[in-house]
Amino acid sequence: MELFPAIDIRGGHVVRLLRGDYQQETRYEMTPLAAAREFAAQGAKNLHVVDLDGAKDGQPANFDAIAEIAAQTGLFLEVGGGVRDAARLRDYLAAGAGRVILGTAAVRDPALVRRLAAEYGPQLAVGVDARDGRVAVAGWRELTALDSVSFCEQLAADGVRTVIYTDIARDGALCGVEPGLYARLQQIPGLAVVASGGVSSLEDIRRLAALELSGAIIGRALYDGRLSLPAALAAAAAAANKGEEAAKC
Repeated sequence: MELFPAIDIRGGHVVRLLRGDYQQETRYEMTPLAAAREFAAQGAKNLHVVDLDGAKDGQPANFDAIAEIAAQTGLFLEVGGGVRDAARLRDYLAAGAGRVILGTAAVRDPALVRRLAAEYGPQLAVGVDARDGRVAVAGWRELTALDSVSFCEQLAADGVRTVIYTDIARDGALCGVEPGLYARLQQIPGLAVVASGGVSSLEDIRRLAALELSGAIIGRALYDGRLSLPAALAAAAAAANKGEEAAKC
């Protein structure tokens, strides 16, 4: 299971939101590039980077900051926030992103999802942000009637290979993950699942790794010092090794 330290950018600053609420923001005194370099120094190979202004307003307000991270760190970046069309996706890939996340547009334009999934394959992911089992869009501010698990099943049927599933109620709350939810998602054929929201302990990482998820995103727990990135990486690696040994038996 790959780990993705999160860098959320708003107004050019590194921030964390509580449960997606833009009114409950914590700002950290570091640039996005400095945060990325610190994570790299601690052993990260991947980053999850979100333009929160883009997610809210649909405009790439922090594109340059994200491109700078890609150019200067060499890390694998999955990037989201305001990606509403093929042009924006291509821009991020050209800037060095390894995977680009489609969010609101995936709900509102299923034909676009199918077209991009066929064209970009593993370079495309869909972000499924859910509250109480329903999909939220527009920077988590609008709640739809879509059942989140059924929506993931439809995405897989449409050719999407990776879903980044965020449990909004747990995001930024340091309250742990819900393994049962991810166990259900992991049963969807052909779909790689990256867990997001609430990852705050080594036990959370072990539980998710035991489910053989594709990845997990860690945010506030790293910034607040509750979780050490080197320890988290070691726990994920140990869980993977344990799984390989069990498979040999």
